Amino acid sequence: MLIKPKTQKETSQSLVYRFTQAVKKSGVLVEARKRKFNERTPSKNIQKRKAIIREDKKKEYLKNKKLGKC
Repeated sequence: MLIKPKTQKETSQSLVYRFTQAVKKSGVLVEARKRKFNERTPSKNIQKRKAIIREDKKKEYLKNKKLGKC
């Protein structure tokens, strides 16, 4: 994205307008917003580890529920 410098007759407002139009056309902001909220998928090992922890917590909860501690 290349912006031409301000000419003598051009106002600051028109320069800002030209810049914003160039940014919109280039798609820089759209791409940045997409990347901002993009999350990587966890690896298989991490998924398995989290599943094991979930199962352990569930077993502990059910055990405490039977004992009346919950």
